[in-house]
Order: sequence, then structure tokens, then C-alpha cells
Amino acid sequence: MIYFDSDYMAGAHPEVMKRLMDTNFEQTTGYGSDAYTANAAELIREACDAPQARVHFLVGGTQTNATVIDGILARHEGVLAAESGHINVHESGAVEATGHKVLTLPSYQGKVSADDVKNHICSFYKDDSYEHMVAPGMLYISFPTEYGTVYSLKELEDISSACHEAGIPLFIDGARLGFGLAAQGNDVTLKDIARLADVFYIGGTKVGALFGEAVVVTNPSLLRHFTPLIKQHGALLAKGRLLGLQFEALFADGLYFRIGRETVERAVRLKAAFEDHGFKAAIDSPTNQQFFTLPNPVIDRLKENVSFEMWGPRGERESTVRFVTGWSTTDEDIDRLASYLSF
Repeated sequence: MIYFDSDYMAGAHPEVMKRLMDTNFEQTTGYGSDAYTANAAELIREACDAPQARVHFLVGGTQTNATVIDGILARHEGVLAAESGHINVHESGAVEATGHKVLTLPSYQGKVSADDVKNHICSFYKDDSYEHMVAPGMLYISFPTEYGTVYSLKELEDISSACHEAGIPLFIDGARLGFGLAAQGNDVTLKDIARLADVFYIGGTKVGALFGEAVVVTNPSLLRHFTPLIKQHGALLAKGRLLGLQFEALFADGLYFRIGRETVERAVRLKAAFEDHGFKAAIDSPTNQQFFTLPNPVIDRLKENVSFEMWGPRGERESTVRFVTGWSTTDEDIDRLASYLSF
């Protein structure tokens, strides 16, 4: 079998694993108070051109989203997000479990528009009974989106301006940020993300690490006492240096960006293989997630040799599926997949 289910099926990138193994017998203080974690945070600040940013390391993406959102919002507030957003559809109500409602906006291939953000907030405060309703306290977006699409720099600037004009923070989920930055046609940089978002995170779990996400807080007024909240949410790792070491390896010599580029290059090859065999993409994704609507008999034959995800319920005659490349995907994997498409 060859596997295209997700981008975190393999363990750590060999360079990350080597860093962990080389330091395995060292003893350091816990909870991220070690020198490795401090250096990783500094490397991330340098890459973001955000010298005053606070950097925190959490264990996983769902914990990160729930913890950041819970930390930012007042008790009566909810979080705006695309109706297709990850926190709304694929996190088992983790945000709602903290007592905050996800307030959905229209989704355009996974993206929200600045106008819809403005209109929602304006309409909310025009309602005389707004104090009896859940207030929009922040905006959540992801880069790339749940559908593998990416915002243009202009779109991000407009969204950031809309948030700040309304007095709410912008939070960017970067679980797959490395692949968004490497996307074909992308004009957004990591420095742009740091400049436009109040809080964002750099995903490690999906981009070469065994586990872990790096939260970057660029707005100094937010999340002042974040560490206790991280612990309350079960996202604080006692052996915190394991997170620091991994992000140190990812950012010391540009490995994070290399993984992003190589993974997206293989996704482009995968997409071309489907198109060469007459199958069109269901969504025009320039990142490592690729979606196709295939006849059910084709899906069944492929599943004899290839593992991938159904994207939604199975249709009567055809269904949408998702193929994902990761750091461990090889050119040989793509060639084998292409051979199975020749029925």
C-alpha cells in the first residue's frame, strides 16, 4: 500500500529525529524552560521579523486552537470562522467545549471575505438585542484553508484591516502553514503573516515534526498569562525541550521551508497524474491537499493498492476524495499511483 491519507502518517523528518536522538541523554529543566526551547523561539522570531513576539510551544493543533481561542475571548464572546473552517467541522466541538460558540461566515473555497466579516459585525451591533446574543470577539482563519486554498496578500490585508477596524483580533491557524507558503502562485510570506495576524501558529505536526505547534503572539495585549491556560487545556508538555529541539531543527537552516517546497512539488506531480488520466480536480488547490471527484468503481479499484480519504459521504455514482502528500512522500510513490490510474 501507498498512503496519501494525511501529512502526518510518518514519524519525524530524519533531520528532526537526529536532533532528538543526539540529545536524548541530556537532562534539562521542564515545561520549555530549557536553552533549546529558548533558541527555537528566537529562531522563529527572526524568521518572522517579529523581535518582540512571544512564542509558545503546544503539543497539537486542536489543543492549540481551543487554547488560543479560549484565552482571547471573553465569556460572552464567540469566534468568527468560515462555515468550512477546521474548528467548525473537524475538531469535535473542541471550541464549543470551552464555552465559546463558533459563529460561521460564508465560505468561498474555504476562504472568508473581509466584507462578510464587516457585515456580520455591523449587523450584530445594529440589533437592539445584541447584549442577549453571542458577540463576535475574534476571527479565525487558516492558511492554507481546509480545502487547500490560500489567501492572497491583498485578501489577508483586507481581512486584517476589517478585524482591526472592528477592534477584534485575527488568529491564523497555520497547521499546514509550510505548505501554504510554498504554494504555487502564493505571494504571502511568513513575515506578512506575522505582520497581519495578532496571533498565529506554525504547525510542526504536519510539517516534519513528531508533534507540536509554535504559537506566535505578535499583539502584546493578548494572552498575557498564557502558560497557565496551556496547562489547563492539557497542552503543556512536561518534557518541553522535545518541542524546542524539533522547532530548532526545523528553523535552524530552513528545513521547514524545504519540507514545504518538496511536499508541494510532489502534490503538483500527483495532480498532474490524475489530470493526465482524464480526472479533473474538484478544488483548485495549489498546496499539498488535492481533491478529486471520481467514479465509485475507480475509487474501489484504487483502494486495493492506495490509501486515501473520502471527503464527505459516498455518492451514488461518484464521490469526492482527498489525496495528501507529506515530507515522506517520494517520487516513486507518485509514479506507483500513476500506474494504478491506468485501468
